Order: sequence, then structure tokens, then C-alpha cells
Amino acid sequence: MDVRGDVIIVGSGIAGLRAAVELAPAGDIVIITKADSNESNTEYAQGGIAAAIGPDDSPELHAKDTMVAGDGLCDERAVQVLCEEGPRYARELIEWGACFNRNEDVAPALASEGAHTVRRVLHAEDATGREIGRVLWGRISTSARIRVLTNTLAVSAIIEDGRCLGVRFIGERGETGRAFGRATLLATGGAGQVFSQTTNPEVATGDGVALAYRAGARIADMEFIQFHPTALDVERAPRFLLSEALRGEGARLLNLAGEAFMLRYHPAAELAPRDVVSRSIALESRKSGGPVFLSLRHLDAGDVHRRFPMIAATCLKAGFDLARDLVPVGPAAHYVMGGVETDLEGRTSVPALFAAGEVACTRVHGANRLASNSLLEGLVFGARAGRAMAGPAREAELPPAVFRHTAAMAAHCATHEMSEHDIRELMWSSVGLFRERSGLSDAFSVLHEQEAALQDRLASGTRLDHEQWRRASLVTVASLVARAALRREESRGGHFRTDFPHHDDLNWKIHTSDIQ
Repeated sequence: MDVRGDVIIVGSGIAGLRAAVELAPAGDIVIITKADSNESNTEYAQGGIAAAIGPDDSPELHAKDTMVAGDGLCDERAVQVLCEEGPRYARELIEWGACFNRNEDVAPALASEGAHTVRRVLHAEDATGREIGRVLWGRISTSARIRVLTNTLAVSAIIEDGRCLGVRFIGERGETGRAFGRATLLATGGAGQVFSQTTNPEVATGDGVALAYRAGARIADMEFIQFHPTALDVERAPRFLLSEALRGEGARLLNLAGEAFMLRYHPAAELAPRDVVSRSIALESRKSGGPVFLSLRHLDAGDVHRRFPMIAATCLKAGFDLARDLVPVGPAAHYVMGGVETDLEGRTSVPALFAAGEVACTRVHGANRLASNSLLEGLVFGARAGRAMAGPAREAELPPAVFRHTAAMAAHCATHEMSEHDIRELMWSSVGLFRERSGLSDAFSVLHEQEAALQDRLASGTRLDHEQWRRASLVTVASLVARAALRREESRGGHFRTDFPHHDDLNWKIHTSDIQ
């Protein structure tokens, strides 16, 4: 089955939807989404969206906080775009009917989160992503020029003469097809499912990064993975995210003895950058031999339940009263700072292939993303990509694409095919919060063999089903992350090496790509 549109959008999260809003007047759009149209990382985003709209705030201050959190590796131009254009897009959402929380004076109620120096986070209770998705779908749902293919998995790019003409896909019943357009946007979100412990939904398997990599696009900064410090840590229960906003409203982290411990690790305590809080929780748990808890007991119980209804309901299902109980928490993979390298309009190194949102790497987050900048990134860079796709074709000012000969990669095939479970466990144990050379080297060696065997299968024309493509994405992305983490011999942001525990600005205050 072939479908055609002026543009193809792969993904239905905030970046893809905001691009669609921009593109809707310009032509026919085909949106391909691997599950239900509402299933994305955007849907699970709780805390809010950061934007400098408060009376004590400014884009310059927001940019400063973003740069500090990014630990020396943020691209200043990208940060300037994000923070200067952010207020416009936040106000646009309000004009379109987004129901953000408001103060008694009807002004938006701004929350505080880690590493922000002022309150600047707009929120819709604790389901902000869902509310933004509702608004954006509302903007495009009445358009007759938008076609949505649900439960459809994009598996590879169609490349002719070095240019992307669209994507190949597998439909809901296993049927194969092609979607052709003059421009294609990857807005596929993150890759948290590469790790056994993650806050991400099942769909976050890094499909866009894997697809772009196999198409020859440059992939950058994959060593920088953000581990969220506070995921619900209960045996046989999903690692449900307990939003940073909880700590922004005063929640404390307590060890097994009931002691607040974060001041021993950072002067900002619970509101330190996420990488610091995550490692601190892990270290404190090792010292005590027991779990770390999130406590809101000292806050008004009614206020807690009103402010965080979704989180409270989920905790109750697991047997905890969010306002009164000590809730066990631990770190989990949450966000990929790296991804498909793009310019500030979403262009990749492959002509006519664009990327925006978490799948992309504009280097706006540097080595560590500032809390609640992800939804803002999707809005700002999704809109910019949409405008660029609607305009005249122009290539990115990036080094050229790398058209890899996949058959040659498989000189040494893996002796056996690792299960998805084994891949995810290997990544968590060897490429997780704490990394060192021997573990990284062993992990990369195994994963590189798995990637070589996969590329050999693809080069031979073997057809894969949905589950096999899911594993293919995990193998490819895991190999990229392990290789990048092994290469960077320093610690910075979300990348921590126990054998190189300090910054090395002389040698490593640089960005990396998969071809270096």
C-alpha cells in the first residue's frame, strides 16, 4: 500500500503535532504513529512546560538556567531560540484554550522545579502533556488535508540519490507500505525502553534514531542520558514517574533512617540538577542498604491531592497515600539529550529528512536537560521544522550524510540473538547511572555484534515483523549509546564515569557524533 502527501510526519507527540499545525494550510499531511494517536512521551509528561512569562523572569534568565543545567555543552544559539521564542508559544497555547492552572488573580500559576532560579513552569495539574496534546489535536482534527495512520510503524527511510522521499512502514495487520512526500519529519520521541528501568511508555524504543542512522543521518551526543531521580520503586509495579514538581512544592527525600540527606550532596538539596539527585539517591541507598523515600507528610494533605491528582491516584493503586506515606523512589532512564543531529530548523544531514523533539539533537540541552524544557523544545522546534518543511527546499549547514554499506558491517556476526530483556538489563547495569571502561567495553562489544548481525539480516532483504523491528531499534540505539559513553573519558551532566569522575574541558568540552 502506498500513500502520498506533501509532507510525512512520523510521530504524534508535541513536536509532530505542532509541526502539523504549522503545515496544515500548506498541503496534504500524512501522520504515522506506531500506536494510538495519544500514546507518546508527551501524554506522560506531568510537571509542566517552562517559559519566561512571569513578572520576575526573562528569556535571559531562563537561558542562563538552561546553560547551567547543560553543564557546559549547550549550544548558545539553540538556547537563545528556545528561551526567546518560548513565551510566544506558551501564550499561543493559552489563546488556543489550554487549561493551565491559574492563581486567584487569573494569571498562570507558575511552579518551581529543580535548577530553575524562579517559578516559570506552567502546568495543568499533573497532566500537562496530555492537556497540550488535547489542544494541538483540536487545532488539526478538523482539517480534511490530514490523514492519520495509527498502529503503523515506520521502519526505514526511502532514499534516492541521497535524498529522503518518505518512509516504508508496517501497518496494523502486518501489511507493508510506503509513504511518499517531498519532506519527512521524524518526531518519534525518546528511547527510554533501551533501559530496564525507565519512566517512558512502551512505545519509546528509539525508532526515529535507528531509522535515521540506517538512512545515513548523523547522530550526536548519545552518551547523555537523563535519569529521572524519582520513579516509583515498587517490586512488580511500573516505574511510574513522580514529577519533579513534587519536590518543587516541597517534597523531601529521606533515607532508610528517615533523614533528609540531599544537603550532603548539593547545596540546592532536592532541587539540585537531576543527574546529581539521581546519583545521590543511588549512593544513599547503597550506604543504607535500603530504599530512599519521597515524603510530603509535612505538607497539607488536601493541597497535595488537589495539586497532584493523577500521581496520587497512581500511588494509591500501588498501596501508598502520596500525602501521608513514605513513597519508595529510585532513578530511571527518562530522556535522551542526544539524537539525530539537526540545525535550528530541524534539517538533518540527509536532504528532505527533518527531526524535532526528543528524537533530535539541536544541542539545546547540552549534557543535561533543565526540567520542563522538553515540552517547550517540542513546541518551538516542532513549529520551526514545520515552517522549514513548508518553505523552499534547503539543505542543512551540517557535515554530509554517511551512507553506510550495511552488509560490510557484519564481518563478525553475533553467535546468538539477545532478547529484549537481556539488552535492557545489560544497558541498565553497564551503561546506566555509573559507568566505567571495562563494563562499557564489554557492553559495546556485545551490542556491536548484535548490531552487525541485524544489519546483515536487513542487507539480505529479510522481512521483520513489529516485534522484530522493536528489538532492532533497541539494538541500534543501545549500541550507539554504549559506543558514545565508552568514547567520552570524563564525567559531565547525565554521563558519569567512575574511572573519569571529573570534567575534562581541555579534551572533552566538545560534542560527539557516531562517525568520529
